[in-house]
Amino acid sequence: MTIATVGRLALIAAVVVTIGCDRVTKHVATTTLAGMPDRSYLADTVRVGYAENAGGFLSVGASLPKSTRTAVFTVATGVALVALTVATLRRRWNGAAAWGVALFAAGGLSNWFDRFMHGNVVDFLNVGIGPVRTGIFNVADVAIMIGIGLFAIAEVSHANRVIG
Repeated sequence: MTIATVGRLALIAAVVVTIGCDRVTKHVATTTLAGMPDRSYLADTVRVGYAENAGGFLSVGASLPKSTRTAVFTVATGVALVALTVATLRRRWNGAAAWGVALFAAGGLSNWFDRFMHGNVVDFLNVGIGPVRTGIFNVADVAIMIGIGLFAIAEVSHANRVIG
């Protein structure tokens, strides 16, 4: 087995594990947190509570009509994920860029599945100190953000190597 094959298998495994972890945590959140008061941990640094997000990042678009939300968050996101997959296969990113794209796609696909099946995404985590807090999010959102960060770092490093 070549190193490239091992790398591809590791990326596929990361996608499967990311989606699986997100699906399991959303199921646990739905079965144990829905209808319950939020829970606070580590001196209120971490809050755990059930929320259904009909919008996108930070609930942007949640108040749009259902048909518009479906067009944007289900149809357009599905097309974008397919386009990202095609671009990834054509571009053949490697290293941090490949890991970034894989994590972004895994998180995006898991959230897309929720929107396709239920019309919304289950969120359950919130972190912060005092009044400075994140929006409520889930494991897929963490994968998306890590993926964006890895990809950006890889691309900036690549650009610096090309320019420098």
